[in-house]
Amino acid sequence: MRLKDIQNIFHEELDVIFGANEVGSIFNILILHYLKINRIALVLEPELSVSKEEEQPLFEALSRLKLEEPIQYIIGETEFFGLPFHVNKHTLIPRPETEELVSLVIQYSKHKILSSQPFTILDIGTGTGCIAISLAKELPNAQVFAVDVSAEALKVAKQNAELNKVDINLINTDILDKNSWPQNLDIKFDVIVSNPPYVRDLEKLEIKNNVLKHEPHLALFVEDNDPLKFYEIITDFAVENLKNNGLLFFEINQYLGNETKQLLQEKGFNDLELKLDIFGNNRMLKGLKNF
Repeated sequence: MRLKDIQNIFHEELDVIFGANEVGSIFNILILHYLKINRIALVLEPELSVSKEEEQPLFEALSRLKLEEPIQYIIGETEFFGLPFHVNKHTLIPRPETEELVSLVIQYSKHKILSSQPFTILDIGTGTGCIAISLAKELPNAQVFAVDVSAEALKVAKQNAELNKVDINLINTDILDKNSWPQNLDIKFDVIVSNPPYVRDLEKLEIKNNVLKHEPHLALFVEDNDPLKFYEIITDFAVENLKNNGLLFFEINQYLGNETKQLLQEKGFNDLELKLDIFGNNRMLKGLKNF
């Protein structure tokens, strides 16, 4: 079958769901992933045909796309901070906004790392490991720890650490349960960073179906009546486990920037900075512990 004809079928079936431009991008991703054919080849060779065996994964992907499953889950991978990452239904798909959080941590850590050896970083709620692994790659002198409540997510993080040839320390624990906090690390951290669940139930109407139906709610949503519970618990943890002059970084709910900043202030953190993401939304928060 001609690859161009398969592309037309994709548009006929999916344009109403995703829009023509996104469907075109998705199709290009699929043919590159499964057939190692790039979009330029398709333009230059409009009569290019594929065998039944070669077209099978494309039609299987089409069936999953009709159910609005994210393309990243279908091909099992994505890119974050210029690095490859495995993803599956147990992990949140890394977002561009989180890349900005990583950049912020690196910006403040590169000068700080010179005066503190060993330099220690803790990523809370690591998921795919994208934050921890990117930081380990960019700050090779750092000793990086990463925790998650999901053992399945940590399996993916382990694969990603191996894929990107970095050494991180993975810990399976529930940060909400103080009794489960690691007691035997005997480590104070220079940096604690977290992208915890922060989308309130009332904001689900703003979430697209490909996220709502397929990405792990455990990593996304919090109850309306206690939207900052992760921030409060993690900040309490940071009070106990950050070094003096240690830094705390959060990705935050855009609608709760001032409330989250006030929470850190009440816990004694200062030099607070609320940062906008590329879309102009309050998305990152930095605090300094010097008490």
